[in-house]
Amino acid sequence: MSGPLESYDRIRQLVTQRRQEHVFRFWDQLDEDERRHLLEELDSLDFDEVARLAEQHLKNREDEQHVPDIEPPPYIPVPRTDAERRERAEARRLGEETVRRNRVAAFLVAGGQGTRLGYDGPKGCFPIGPVSGKTLFQLFAEKILAARCRYDAAIPWYIMTSRDNDAVTRETFSEHNHFGLPAEDVFFLRQGLMPALDNDGRLLMAGPGRLALSPDGHGGAIRALKRSGALEDMARRGIRHISHFQVDNVLVLPVDPVFIGFHVKTGSQMSSIMVRKRSADERVGHLVVVNGKLTVIEYSDMPRELTEKTGPDGTLLFDAGSVAIHIYDVDFVERLSQQGYELPFHRAWKKVPFVNELSHLIRPRHPNANKFEMFIFDALPAAEKTLVLEAAREECFSPVKNARGEDSVTTGQNDMMRQAARRAREAGADVPADDTGLPEHKLEISPLIETDTEALAERLSRAGPDLLSRDTYVQ
Repeated sequence: MSGPLESYDRIRQLVTQRRQEHVFRFWDQLDEDERRHLLEELDSLDFDEVARLAEQHLKNREDEQHVPDIEPPPYIPVPRTDAERRERAEARRLGEETVRRNRVAAFLVAGGQGTRLGYDGPKGCFPIGPVSGKTLFQLFAEKILAARCRYDAAIPWYIMTSRDNDAVTRETFSEHNHFGLPAEDVFFLRQGLMPALDNDGRLLMAGPGRLALSPDGHGGAIRALKRSGALEDMARRGIRHISHFQVDNVLVLPVDPVFIGFHVKTGSQMSSIMVRKRSADERVGHLVVVNGKLTVIEYSDMPRELTEKTGPDGTLLFDAGSVAIHIYDVDFVERLSQQGYELPFHRAWKKVPFVNELSHLIRPRHPNANKFEMFIFDALPAAEKTLVLEAAREECFSPVKNARGEDSVTTGQNDMMRQAARRAREAGADVPADDTGLPEHKLEISPLIETDTEALAERLSRAGPDLLSRDTYVQ
């Protein structure tokens, strides 16, 4: 972009045409660097898109209309019969072969900060290991490293950061030698930003020379993969399938051969994992079919009468909980990008700090601003072929979103230890535990061996029978 003096007139004319000239209210108070920063932020905005969002969400409020014709989705269930177990074993073999052929990339959505965990830094840097204290980033890296070793495959890892945590995330990986992964196989890309608007469609200012901007949601992955050159990098490597997961899920398997195998076997362009909802009130999205197309409806948008509706056996009719684990094809994302397909934006009414006419920073006690996000699952209706695979919750889903209570650090660590206890028993160990499966002493197993029953059995045998009589990290 040209320097601030050269671009000022052009941008000033643009914002005036859009009736957003208040963004220059404090121009005379700004130094050169602050002016440059403000002009860069304004120049990066798509003002046509901002106007469309204001028209749709603030005037017409189309996002609040009722969604018609909702049905439960077809899905492949957790195996309960020998035939279903054979089918899953076949899918595993196909998935493993697909990974061995270097057709799969891992993709992590990691733009969030650890604020709700009481942590100052990227959420991925939060120490979650119940014994080791390993961070989320390290746990995922070691799971990917284990898959690379098991399948002799160069599984590249694409990590979507945000403006707020990109630099620290990159520094963290560099300082830790990319947690054992080759640096050339770890690709960082930043998700886009969207401005916050008041109810009149005016841009909110976070400071005299700064717009109030926030990440554009995990659906921003579609834009970011294209804009960053990640799709080109994948094509160069021969990658065909992207395994998508989020940074706050401590149990997720970044490279799941069963899921990959079903995705490939069925010819799906975009696939989703579901777990059965614990209750009608559980705060997870609903995988549903709307007008014949698979999609996800957020728990807050699902009509209450459908959320609570039960079938003849008394179970929830809409029990397919979306856990933000997907696989989508590189060709599918490329096609969406080439066709100019835009995921819809969702409006959220949030508290956003802003500066008033006197340049005083106001921290509102109540929601005051409209924020806009895209969700990756909104790409599902654009896919010609989709798939939903049921998975056991205790093996794939335990979100860490809060410092305490539900979906917290404690629940995440406890679920990790329950899973470790199951793994140890499969390897022949006697692990005392309570009625929920939580071991008597803290137990953690390195991701490098947790899915390798033989290696785990060897480690446990070598350590002796007293190993699990105390807090233990098996590696």
